Amino acid sequence: MKKIWTTLLKMLALFMLLFVVMRIVFLIYYWHLVTFADIPFNEILKAFWKAIPLDIASASFMLAIPAVFMFVSLAVNKNTLFPSLRWFIYFLIGAYVLIAMGDIGIYGEWRTKLSYRALMYLKEPSEVINSAETEQALLLIVLWTVFTILFCWLYSKWVEPKHENVNVEEKKANVYVFSGSAVLVVALLFLGMRGGFNEIPITSSKVYYSSHKFANELTVNPAYYLVENILNSKKVETRAHFNYMDMQSAETISRKLHEVPCKSTESILKIDKPNIIVVLLESWSADLIESLGGEAGITPNFRELEKDGLLFTNFYASANRSQQAMSSLFGGLPGMPVTTITNHPDKYYAIPSLVKKMDSLGYYTSFYFGGELNYGNILSYLRYNEFDEIVEARDINENFVKGKLGYHDTDIMPWYVDQLKDEPQPFFSTLFTQSTHSPYDFPKIFDEIEWPKLEKSYVNSAHYTDIAIKLFMDKARQQEWYDSTLFIFVADHSHPSYKNHRMESFDYHKIPMLLYGEPLLDSLKGSTFDKICGNTDLPSTILAQLGQTHDEFFWSKNVFGECYRPFAFFELNNGLGWKTSEGEFVYSNIYGFINNTLPDDISDSVVMDGKAYMQYHFDLFNSY
Repeated sequence: MKKIWTTLLKMLALFMLLFVVMRIVFLIYYWHLVTFADIPFNEILKAFWKAIPLDIASASFMLAIPAVFMFVSLAVNKNTLFPSLRWFIYFLIGAYVLIAMGDIGIYGEWRTKLSYRALMYLKEPSEVINSAETEQALLLIVLWTVFTILFCWLYSKWVEPKHENVNVEEKKANVYVFSGSAVLVVALLFLGMRGGFNEIPITSSKVYYSSHKFANELTVNPAYYLVENILNSKKVETRAHFNYMDMQSAETISRKLHEVPCKSTESILKIDKPNIIVVLLESWSADLIESLGGEAGITPNFRELEKDGLLFTNFYASANRSQQAMSSLFGGLPGMPVTTITNHPDKYYAIPSLVKKMDSLGYYTSFYFGGELNYGNILSYLRYNEFDEIVEARDINENFVKGKLGYHDTDIMPWYVDQLKDEPQPFFSTLFTQSTHSPYDFPKIFDEIEWPKLEKSYVNSAHYTDIAIKLFMDKARQQEWYDSTLFIFVADHSHPSYKNHRMESFDYHKIPMLLYGEPLLDSLKGSTFDKICGNTDLPSTILAQLGQTHDEFFWSKNVFGECYRPFAFFELNNGLGWKTSEGEFVYSNIYGFINNTLPDDISDSVVMDGKAYMQYHFDLFNSY
């Protein structure tokens, strides 16, 4: 039994060494990029430390079959099985080094890691060979050969188990030790695969730590990234089909939907360049807001803010996940069926960035969250957007009580106000709340609202965050930057509520948005904006208010534009929802129309608009 443990530990060490060596080769090969980007050397050194969790997860997956193999081998007492294990390890080593060399080869041209999209070019090997530089191809082949042979030799000399026959009686006596060891090994490997005891399993985003793109990509294990990317891409290919018409027609209709015959826009601000704080409310449904049809008493502090704010009454989320909301807020991208842009870092380049645009206008940009941003690869997307500062739970050194998902809103929101004192003005900052996310383990600082069992915890968590909003605003009003700051309170997506709306409905996807603050025109305070719009429209709307062009945000609309054409969209894994001033429809590729309230005389035309929008969006995304 000791032999198995020793061998597994040696295998783990061998794989971890392999990962480090390949990372060093990648670094040396592209050292000129480090010097060109002026990345501090200590920032590069951090990559080797930050990479450990994802490397351990990668090694755990690689060790799973060898571990099972050795326990089976011991159980049947067969020496003849071990040569097969040796060749399997050789295969793993050769495959990993091949991926690492492919990662090096592709990075120089694409500035992204080896991905599913890159592998698709292997369908035309002659094109790949003809486009590759001969010297580079030969060098990578030599490196692959040398490192594969080296690590196979290290395995055979240092790691390979030397099987010893076990006495049958001794084996029977150790059956409990054998079984316990097998269970423990499986448990440890599973723990390694998911990245520890955290509520959220590890993803590539977990190891992102730097504002420098190259440093982050150096940290990510290339094999883990490739498999993750393949699985996400294959999921899109196999589960979503939107072939409603020919591609040219889909593009033509989609572009016509976004045509704006006039560029003039209504200004809603008193000052030209206010600070902007986006309070991104986790999972807030419109049903939590009395003014939007919800029950009274759930969010009374939000209701108080409405008296001096501009409330959007027909505002919709285009998807159902936080990571999808990030790309809508910062890129104007509608929700994608099955997947999201954050699962495809190789496509980030194709999405415009509100953050980078704000930076070019002289804004200091920041993002704060009391939990962990590795969920759904959010952190990697935020890093790509080049925020000046990103703060999550692991960066917060306060004596706050931590829940299962992070620090609670009543601690983080007032604390966040203090952090803004040190930010240069004007600033564009986002605060992402988290206490309205299950398991709802928020502090019980109020008498629980009596509610039917359905969504009782959710309703009370919203009441708790509503208290945190009051603490936040009370403290914000005391700051010198308050009078020049516009607050945008908006949900990332909706949530099942006590009204039990179908997910395939606009009632479900309706979310609150409130503009508040001294920069808002007095004539708009206490009023509502009733036109149909959605969270994808935020980038263009914000930029238009700052007097900036926003043409690169194709999917985003300026809702205060004189010629604004109101419509909203949401994705289903196999369908879509589409809403205009004339009516709405929800369509499933599997079940057909789930709902259609459009007048008969325009139904076919409007349905064609929605389907074209979905098809063009999906196909354009896949073409990146």
